[in-house]
Amino acid sequence: MALEAVKAVRFPVYLIKPSHYDDDGYVIRWVRSVIPSNTLATLYGLVTDCADRRILGEDVAIECHALDETNSRIDVAEIVRDVHAAGGGLVGFVGVQSNQFPRTMDLARKFRSAGLQVAIGGFHISGCLAMLPGVQPDLQEALDLGVSLFAGEAEGRLEDLIHAASTRSMKPIYNYLNDLPGLEGQAAPFLPRERIERSIGAQTSFDAGRGCPFQCSFCTIINVQGRKSRRRSADDVEQIIRANLAQGIKNFFITDDNFARNRDWESILDRLITIRERQKFKITIQVDTLCHQIPNFIEKSRRAGVSKVFIGLENINPEALKGAQKRQNQISEYRDMMQAWHDQQVIVFAGYIIGFSGDTKESILRDVRIIQRELPVDILEFFVLTPLPGSQDHKELFDAGIEMDPDMNNYDLHHVTTGHARMSADEWRDAFQSAWTTYYTPEHIETLLRRARASGIKPTKMANMALWFAGCSAIEGLHPLDGGYFRIKSRTERRPGLPTEKAYRFYPRIGWEIISKQARYLRLLVRLRLQAWRLERDPDAVNYRDAATHAPTAEEAVKTELKLAV
Repeated sequence: MALEAVKAVRFPVYLIKPSHYDDDGYVIRWVRSVIPSNTLATLYGLVTDCADRRILGEDVAIECHALDETNSRIDVAEIVRDVHAAGGGLVGFVGVQSNQFPRTMDLARKFRSAGLQVAIGGFHISGCLAMLPGVQPDLQEALDLGVSLFAGEAEGRLEDLIHAASTRSMKPIYNYLNDLPGLEGQAAPFLPRERIERSIGAQTSFDAGRGCPFQCSFCTIINVQGRKSRRRSADDVEQIIRANLAQGIKNFFITDDNFARNRDWESILDRLITIRERQKFKITIQVDTLCHQIPNFIEKSRRAGVSKVFIGLENINPEALKGAQKRQNQISEYRDMMQAWHDQQVIVFAGYIIGFSGDTKESILRDVRIIQRELPVDILEFFVLTPLPGSQDHKELFDAGIEMDPDMNNYDLHHVTTGHARMSADEWRDAFQSAWTTYYTPEHIETLLRRARASGIKPTKMANMALWFAGCSAIEGLHPLDGGYFRIKSRTERRPGLPTEKAYRFYPRIGWEIISKQARYLRLLVRLRLQAWRLERDPDAVNYRDAATHAPTAEEAVKTELKLAV
């Protein structure tokens, strides 16, 4: 039954960050998930600002509810009852990635059948509208359901959307891709403590800037958020940090694709250094491989609380990097850059993409072994080269009529979605899985713990990181970025088209799955902790050195396999 347009004393807005389905069709959800959603925090801050300003009138209270499906069940019936009771409201799916679009549509159908107003935004909507002609069939299906599509960014635009929702007059498409807003002085990203505590480590996230100057062909950011840097001021960032510290949150992920290229990085870090003189907190950032050449950047990052850094290594094959237009990656600089972070006791994460045109299983595993020996990277996470909608890679394949997987659920950087010149789909999948098992051997994890001890990083901290990355891939069969603590599967929340399992089969199977997986995690945890504790009690362990942790002489540099690979 459709809702009538009535004046309400309250107007509920439900912001939902959807999850996606695993290979068996079950929603991926955890008691505690890993990666906090920056978009959810951004939209919550913007809606809260609209509520504070009473944009619907003094007699209408906007209520904002933030839900992350990776750690919370979406109770459709309860939301429908609440919106009906209020006489109106809005359900907004935020930050929807391509792999989350099928799940989003399954939920949207339920809300629309109950007469609720629904809007969908995120990289899939924006990427498709930015790079592909017309409206693609999956987006058209949403429009046919009466769902509004939102492309671009919501700063300065959300007020109009809420006003339209309050009068049931939302437009089919809101497209602001060619009108990207400034960020300085905008409402701050924020989530309440009870929401943040559903993530491991009670970590929250925010962006200090958007846009990236580089031209990586597999990236969607440059075609959605642009290549021009737009930034929050140091005052804005201080406000975000202080608001979270006030509610006891001390763990932050700055989601800028490349914080090192934020023109205001130094003023922001200086401000954070001042705050940390009174109250400690820790930060994770993402940077490029040349960040160590920026004077004072790494040293100030550490003083500002950076404890983990993610670097888009992507590959060590120059031809692969050139083909992907990732010309900024200078292989000869990798070791110096990573060691500079280690000198500041910062854990180095790096992403490695599998499936460039020259890759074979043999070349991939060769390169992984070279990295193990030659580079002081700590946590290496592997991704399948995926033509994401919104990327130049996807556009070129689309324009050429080359076959790609029609199921968007598989566009999670964990599945093979198109063909390869030198590997079959099975060979590509096998190479991807073999890369994980090759890097995270017990012997190499021991090396990672030793390097950590020698760098002044607690081996137990490194052991926890290894448990997450080695365990999630091997035990859960999921990418670590889809991981979390204690998986929850609902028998009735299976992808449409797949049968609902009988209770007498489902629950015993899930019970055994829980027991067996937790036992495997426990064995791995005990082994890693014993290794870490032994190294922490070994005074000689601080003297550990290997080929990756010292600057090579000129003669050694010529002989290294990394140099030969170049």
